[in-house]
Amino acid sequence: MAEPDLNQQIAARVRQLRADRGITLEALADRSGVSRSMISLIERGETSPTAVLLEKLAAALDITLASLFEPPAGTASPVARRSDQTAWRDPASGYVRRNISPPFYPTPIQIVEVTFPAGARVAYDAAPRQTPAHHQVWVLDGRIEVTVGEQAHELATGDCLAFILDRPTAYRNRTREPARYAVVMAAGTDLPR
Repeated sequence: MAEPDLNQQIAARVRQLRADRGITLEALADRSGVSRSMISLIERGETSPTAVLLEKLAAALDITLASLFEPPAGTASPVARRSDQTAWRDPASGYVRRNISPPFYPTPIQIVEVTFPAGARVAYDAAPRQTPAHHQVWVLDGRIEVTVGEQAHELATGDCLAFILDRPTAYRNRTREPARYAVVMAAGTDLPR
C-alpha cells in the first residue's frame, strides 16, 4: 500500500495538473473513463489508486504515468539522489515503481525502475494521447513478458523492448522470482514513430 504522504503527493499533483489545464472533474472523468467520485477521492488523498487507474488519468492529462509521482512543485536539479527518489507500491499487482529521473529538470526523458513480484500481472488500456509516449523496457534482472497490442515479447536479463504507448500493454512475470526492469520514456511529437 502507498504511504499516506505519497497518496497526498499524488493527490496534489492530480489537482495541480487538472487546474493548470482548466479541466473540471466531470471533464477529466469523461476523458479518462474514471468516475468523478473516484477522481475526487484521489484528489483528496483518501484512496490508494492502482497503476491502471493512474495511467488512465495520466493519458487524459496527456502526461506519462511517471509524471504523476513527481512532487507538485519544486526546484529543478540535474541530480536525483536515490534517497530522494519516490518509491510506490501498486495496491493491485504489488509491483514497486521508483522514479529515477530528477523531477522538474527540463528533459523529454523519464526513467522508472520497477520491481515486479513473481506471478504479478498488470494491464493498461491504450488511451489516446496528444503527445506520443515512446517507451523502452530494459530488463535488469529476471524475466518478464510484455504484450503490446496483440504481440507478446518474452524478455530476459539484458533484453530491451521499444514501443509507442498507443495500444493496450500488459506486463507479466510468469516466474517464481521477482524481476526488475527500467522503463525509459520520451514524449514528443518530433520523435520517430
